[in-house]
Amino acid sequence: QVQLVESGGKLVQTGESLRLSCAISGRTFSPPTKGYAMAWFRQTAGKAREFVAGINWSGVSTHYADSVKGRFTVSRDRVTNTTYLLMDRLKPEDTAVYYCAADYGGFITTEVYEYDTWGQGTQVTVSS
Repeated sequence: QVQLVESGGKLVQTGESLRLSCAISGRTFSPPTKGYAMAWFRQTAGKAREFVAGINWSGVSTHYADSVKGRFTVSRDRVTNTTYLLMDRLKPEDTAVYYCAADYGGFITTEVYEYDTWGQGTQVTVSS
């Protein structure tokens, strides 16, 4: 079983940058066998959890929500088993709890129900 632990969330000002980390432990895969895809979602009170960014098992393919495209960058380090979300030019509307998730199928999907394991979340607050 894979365990995920997010970190890096905090209060920042509009326009600043922030990097979130997701440490992965437990079941892992060695190249070149297929591993798991990773994604970041976010959620605010009273709203559904929404897809932010994803990266496939090899790290070659990425996908972003339109609202963050060009500002956020997802990456993964398969040596340290860590996934990152670099967030640039942050806006107040980026304020949310950010979750990382693992899809054992290995391919990026934007659907919450496709993901097998979730972290506990980390709060990002962007003040105006």
